[in-house]
Amino acid sequence: MNGTAASPPPLTPSTQQQQQQRPSPLTLTTLPQVLSALSSLESEEAELSNSLSALLGDQEPIQNSLARLQSLLPRVDELHTEASALSSKVSVTARTAERVGGRVRTLDEEMRRVREANDRLQQVMELKSSLSALQSSIDAQDWESATRHCARAMALPEGVINGAFAETSVPSSENPLPPAQTLQDARTHLLQVFTRQFTEATKARDAVATTRFFKLFPIIGWEIEGLEAYASFIVDLVKVRPPASAQTSSSLYYITALTALFESIAVIVDQHQPVVESYYGTGKMASVIARLLRECDRVCKGLIEGWEEERAMKRKLADVANANFPSAAPSPTVGRRPTLSPLSEEDVNPRDIDKVISEAAGMAGRWNLFRRFLVDRLKNDSDDDGENGRLPASHDGLSISASPKTRQPPDSSLHTVSEELKAVESSACNKLFEDLLSTYYIPLEVWYMRSAVDKAHRLSTPDTTSSPATTTTPDDAFYIFKVVLSRLLSTSAPRVVERTAAALRSVIENDYAGTIRRKMDDVYRNAGVGRGEKVERESRAAFIILLNDLDVSASHMDRLVKDLLSSPVIPQTFPAEEVEAARTGISSFLNIVPKFQSTLRVGVEQLFNQLLRPKLRTLLADVYKDVSYVLDDDAYAAAEYQDVVRKRFIKAWGGLAEGYKDTLTENNYRLFFGLALDVLIRPWEKLVLGQKYNELGAVRFDRDLRAITTYLSSQTAFGDVREKFVRLQQIATLLNLDQEEDVDEFYNGSGITWKLSELEARTIAGLRL
Repeated sequence: MNGTAASPPPLTPSTQQQQQQRPSPLTLTTLPQVLSALSSLESEEAELSNSLSALLGDQEPIQNSLARLQSLLPRVDELHTEASALSSKVSVTARTAERVGGRVRTLDEEMRRVREANDRLQQVMELKSSLSALQSSIDAQDWESATRHCARAMALPEGVINGAFAETSVPSSENPLPPAQTLQDARTHLLQVFTRQFTEATKARDAVATTRFFKLFPIIGWEIEGLEAYASFIVDLVKVRPPASAQTSSSLYYITALTALFESIAVIVDQHQPVVESYYGTGKMASVIARLLRECDRVCKGLIEGWEEERAMKRKLADVANANFPSAAPSPTVGRRPTLSPLSEEDVNPRDIDKVISEAAGMAGRWNLFRRFLVDRLKNDSDDDGENGRLPASHDGLSISASPKTRQPPDSSLHTVSEELKAVESSACNKLFEDLLSTYYIPLEVWYMRSAVDKAHRLSTPDTTSSPATTTTPDDAFYIFKVVLSRLLSTSAPRVVERTAAALRSVIENDYAGTIRRKMDDVYRNAGVGRGEKVERESRAAFIILLNDLDVSASHMDRLVKDLLSSPVIPQTFPAEEVEAARTGISSFLNIVPKFQSTLRVGVEQLFNQLLRPKLRTLLADVYKDVSYVLDDDAYAAAEYQDVVRKRFIKAWGGLAEGYKDTLTENNYRLFFGLALDVLIRPWEKLVLGQKYNELGAVRFDRDLRAITTYLSSQTAFGDVREKFVRLQQIATLLNLDQEEDVDEFYNGSGITWKLSELEARTIAGLRL
């Protein structure tokens, strides 16, 4: 229709499937096969007929759409004609606009060039007038005017100053050189004049003239040179400081000298930093500080060398390297070396060592405090230029505005704060004091601690004022140890704290705790095999005192370290970024406490195994001798009246544990007491499970057990006795169940946290008659 041939109807999926499955006629050999193929073809024919009918029914909408499109053709032709006419008109206008616009752009370019030429002419005239005025001001020695004219010339673009037009038009009979060379010569001449005048003003201590010339340097681009001249002036102030008046033999001489040096520099920095930052910009004090540090390096090096020579430090170092500590040596009975004689106090006097290491720590502490001051100053530059800004009128010979033209902003090409912070850390002074601490302080401090520990062991005597009994060793040793740790923190050097702490831990573990361990080993070894009761008593007392010393030592160590960590000493002494390192070094001593406690437990176990364990083996048998828990009413009343089990246990326990509670410390007695209960509980359970119980007998057993538990709890201040009797208490609970109550149901539904297994519960229930 309308010249368009209808396309064949599309095949439905079922028709396509039938065509694919249709057998070839050549394969149809039987009548059923032929009939089946015929039926399939008829179905396919019906589907095709339906498709064709549907297609013919859908042609009407298509014809309507084609008719509407055909009606639009005249309107489309009209629009095409109008668009062609509009295009012709616009093309003419566009060509006209292009011609006019091109001429306008040409005119704009010419005007731009005229303006550029005019600007260049004005700049060259400005350059010529500035150079002329600059020369006149120099001739008249009007340095402020010369500085302003020089700054005007320097503010012009470099292309103008070095341009060909300026080189031909600016030179005159008075200034025949090119403008760039004339300007540079003038700047060089002004630099020489300012430097000379500034130096003369500083020598004359003329504050007005010093300020006058100091603030002229950055205006003409000589910022670094001005800061160098100012730094030389500041260093001269440090040099003329009077020396300390004390004698070098005084223990405070070198500390006082360093303190005076660092305080003088700190005061100078504090007073002069606002001056520098006022005229040179924030952060410019860093280069001055670097110069001051170089002068500080020189002075500190001389003081340290003088201290080394005056105190004969190398000889002291050699003497302590050869010192021996007999208390730290193995016992002759078990070691291979003989007992060494201690170095006499004539050779090495611990008091002398104490003085020099206090000096070394004090000097290093002063340096690190000064270092913190410098770091803080370099980090915390002024937030507001105007605040730190201007000098008082009495110092200001010329009022210069704090605008960008008169004060240079920080330049990344110059010294930066981060570079100067590194300069502080890498300065010769920092290395000098690090070497001082590592070379002298650490080995001498370790030796001093070893000497104190050795002396505490050698002069150890029983402390009659303490109860329970201890010796003077813990108090003497830890008094010195506290002094040593406080002195270590006063160095304000985290790396030194870490290294010294590691060495001191070795001293505490080997020299201090190791000596106590050797003494404990020697108590019974040296007493001999056939020792009598008196020797046995003395050995036991000596062993217990050593155990108490270990317990007191663990308590002292824990309390001392925690007091230091909680005190404000570390945050006040160390910078914020080094506080954690210092805390880590000090807290590492807490690792010694478990080692003390481990040694203590071994010692208590040794004491228990040797003295009490053999006697405990017969305790329960004696307590439960002839005791039966199959009771009638009369037997129960007799048992209640006689209370045999409780009385026997109290008598037996009192005889065995007598004397230990008063002689052992609370922690040691707790260990000792716990070991005794651990030895008793398991045989006790076996003994209980070997008995038979009727109803009254179970009640009596429960009352006996509770009475003994109450008695043992009253013998100690700690509350873990009942925890050890939990299994026995649960046994008593199961024995006192009603006959008709099911054990499994009670076990699973009582809500009790059982220490007994379900099988054990059934076994215990089977003991009831």
